[in-house]
Amino acid sequence: MFDVIVIGAGVIGSSAAYQTAKRGFKTILLEQFDFLHHRGSSHGESRTIRATYPEDYYSSMVLESSHLWEEAEAEIGYKVYFKTIQFDMGPSDKKSLQAVITSCKENSIPVRVLDHSQVSEEFSGVFELPEDWIGVVTKQGGVLKPTKAVSMFQTLALKNGAMLRDNMEVTEIKKDDVRGGVSVLTRNGEEFYGKKCIVTVGPWMKILVQKVTGLVLPIQPLETAVHYWKIKQGFEDKFTIENGGFPTFASYGEPYIYGTPSLEFPGLVKIAVHGGRACEPNERTWVAALPAVVDSLKQWIEARFGGLIDPNGPVFSQSCMYSMTPDEDFVIDFLGGNFGKEVVVAGGFSGHGFKMAPLVGRILAELVADGVAQGVDLKYFSIGRFEGNPRGNVKDFDDQVKSH
Repeated sequence: MFDVIVIGAGVIGSSAAYQTAKRGFKTILLEQFDFLHHRGSSHGESRTIRATYPEDYYSSMVLESSHLWEEAEAEIGYKVYFKTIQFDMGPSDKKSLQAVITSCKENSIPVRVLDHSQVSEEFSGVFELPEDWIGVVTKQGGVLKPTKAVSMFQTLALKNGAMLRDNMEVTEIKKDDVRGGVSVLTRNGEEFYGKKCIVTVGPWMKILVQKVTGLVLPIQPLETAVHYWKIKQGFEDKFTIENGGFPTFASYGEPYIYGTPSLEFPGLVKIAVHGGRACEPNERTWVAALPAVVDSLKQWIEARFGGLIDPNGPVFSQSCMYSMTPDEDFVIDFLGGNFGKEVVVAGGFSGHGFKMAPLVGRILAELVADGVAQGVDLKYFSIGRFEGNPRGNVKDFDDQVKSH
C-alpha cells in the first residue's frame, strides 16, 4: 500500500511526486509512456517564465514558483532556470495588456511602461513598435529547460524515496471499499493500492476522468507548434541573455505571439503563436503548423525585428500539446463524488502552467496530506466553476488564445 499514487510523469506529476516523497509519504509515480517522452506537453528545450498576467492570482503564484525552482536547483546541483527580463508589447488600448500593468502594480511587481521610441532606445533598435503600441518591462522573466526540469523532479523524487515506473498506462481507478483508499489498474495487468491518488495526465485528463467517473471535464487538447528562426549573420549576440540581455517576450494582439532568447540552439531564436487546433491526444497529425499560422509569424517578425531575423520561414518546428480549458485557467481540485478527497486532479494548464509546476506540485502534496493548500486561493481552479457555466471564470479582457 502506497501513501500516494501519482499518475502521469510530466512536469506536474513529477513535481508532485517529489513534494510528496519529500514529506515522507510512500510515493509511486506511474507514466503511460517512457519517461521523458515527447508525446505530451512537458518536453522540449525552453519554456517562458514570467509574472506578467492579466489575472492577478497567477502573478503571485509565479513569484512563489521562482523561489521553488531555485530551491530545487540547489538540491539537484544544476540549473534549469535562466533568468532574464520579460518584455510585453501591444496596442496601448489592448485590454489584456492594460490588465497586465494593473496586475503587476497590485502584486507590487516593479513595471515600466515605454512608448515606441523608448522601446527602440531600451533594446538598441532590436524591437520596432508601431506608434500606437507600448512596451511593458519587468524583471521577472526567464527560460526554463523543460525535459531537464522533468528529469530533475524525477531524480529528486527518487532521492527522497519515491518509486518510479514507466510504460504503465492506467486504465482504471477504483475506490477500495475494503482497505480504504483507491486501487489503480494498468493495461499490462498490474494493480497498485494507495491511500491517496493524484492524477496529472495532461491531454489525456478528459479521457481518463470520464472513464473513471463519467464526469466530463471541459479540457480540450490542442496541437500546437514552436518554431525556430534564423538570426541574420552578425546579429547573433543581440538575441542572447549573456551578451544582449535579450528578454523573453510576448506580443498582445491577433495572434498572440511569444518568444525566448537564443539559448538552446546557437543562432536561432524561438518565436511561436500561443494557440493550436483541437485534437485527440492519441490521434495527432504531428503537422508542425498550418501555413496561415506560419504566414502570420513571418509578417510579425518582419515588422518587429527590422531585418535582424530571416522572416522567410522557420529553420525547424516542433509539435507539442496544450490542455485548454474554456477560461484558460487550471483545474486543481478533488475529484469528489464517490472518491471524496482521496483523488486529486490537476490539468487544463492551457499552455502556461509549466512555469508554476513547483508550486502546483507543492499544492497537490498539501491537498493529499492535509486537504487544504496554504497561501493559494484554489477557487479559480475548481471543477465546480463549470457547473451551469460552460465558460468558467469571467474575465474582463480579450481572449489570448484562438484555435486555428
